Amino acid sequence: MRKRYVVREDRISSLPEPLILQILSLLPTKLVIATSVLSKRWRSVWKKVPILRFESKGNIQKFAENVSMSLLSHKSPVLETLHLKVNDRCEDVYIGIWAGIAVTRHVRELELDLGYLCGNPVRFPSCLLCFDTLETLKLKHYILLDIPSMVSLKSLRTLHLHSVVYKDSESVRNLFASCLNLEHLVVQRGFHYNDGVRFVIESPSLKTLLVSGGETYGKQNGGYVINVPSLQHLTIQMLKGYEYCLIENAPELVDANIINVSHTTNETIMGSLKSAKRLSLDLSPLQIAYPTGMVFHQLVSLEMYTHKVAWWNLLALMLDSSPKLQVLKLIDRSSHQPKLVSDKKDMPPGKWNQPENVPECLSSHLETFVWTRPDWIREEEKEVARYILSNAQQLKKATFIIDPIEPKRLFRLAKRREMLNELPAVIMASKSCNLVVESE
Repeated sequence: MRKRYVVREDRISSLPEPLILQILSLLPTKLVIATSVLSKRWRSVWKKVPILRFESKGNIQKFAENVSMSLLSHKSPVLETLHLKVNDRCEDVYIGIWAGIAVTRHVRELELDLGYLCGNPVRFPSCLLCFDTLETLKLKHYILLDIPSMVSLKSLRTLHLHSVVYKDSESVRNLFASCLNLEHLVVQRGFHYNDGVRFVIESPSLKTLLVSGGETYGKQNGGYVINVPSLQHLTIQMLKGYEYCLIENAPELVDANIINVSHTTNETIMGSLKSAKRLSLDLSPLQIAYPTGMVFHQLVSLEMYTHKVAWWNLLALMLDSSPKLQVLKLIDRSSHQPKLVSDKKDMPPGKWNQPENVPECLSSHLETFVWTRPDWIREEEKEVARYILSNAQQLKKATFIIDPIEPKRLFRLAKRREMLNELPAVIMASKSCNLVVESE
């Protein structure tokens, strides 16, 4: 029998070069460089790929040499993206070489991630923080920033700082003051790094900001001073025990998420949110100050988590001070987290202290009420549900989203049935309200 040979057509090589480069940009750089052995034509194609990603696995010296040679061989007029993930102990000199070459290649996005957490942090050369073309900079883990004077980052729009080490408060101030056109900032603190550093974030152009305090214990020295007049989206989480968090200027705020902010001595966290249109709060009123007489004139949507101690008291304050509120969402995360279940079980009995007068939002504006995973074993939760339904005169839809009850928790079934039977019997203020019970 005659053997039949199939000649496979090389369709990729016939594609236009811009399309080939786009395809190669989606692959790990190690594979991209390996295409140089395919044919004479492919020998130099990889050198024009605008996105390079390297990750060390073992011999750091060999890795450093390969990265340096690859960057020096690169021929693209603009290096769009350079990602470097180093899992081994890395010397300062390597960082300087890589960043220096990236500068000459007009890099637009630079990400440096050091996963090795032993020994002294690796210094990032401040003299290289003068990237005229750099638009995105992401520094992660055990990188030391020592910035004794202003630098030039005039094109920078996005900055991420994850578990970065700062020499002092002046270095922090100089960094942010040098980013004249910054729009998106993420600051995540590490384990006990720079507890005494004063974070001064002053940026007239900043639109989104995420601040995370990291895993810290006990009282922390220092804190945050935030002056961002153009800020629209704010997330603050895990600020436990800091001396202060001063949000001095945020008149354009659209939405804010405040999560686990506890034992901060000043009142400006809540007070600075009064211009927000949407709020998400995951905190206990026992652990944060609430300024007297504060009014959220612009707030139309409020989301609150119901697994923190005395959350119902914060809800009463928010209803009383949010005259235009249209959407109220309550969420209980404890049913999916064993520790929260334990904390809620040990929570002392509470009492729903309803406002003296029916809040304006209930009498005139609230249209949507959603409660996800209500427990209803606690009496104050039943009281909150009855209060909302019997006072929200413009309510159009009230939705209760419940969890299926597991066999080991069948003791909850009777209580749930009791509450589900009570809900339709509540005399609702809104005659057109659609009452819905859904199961996740």
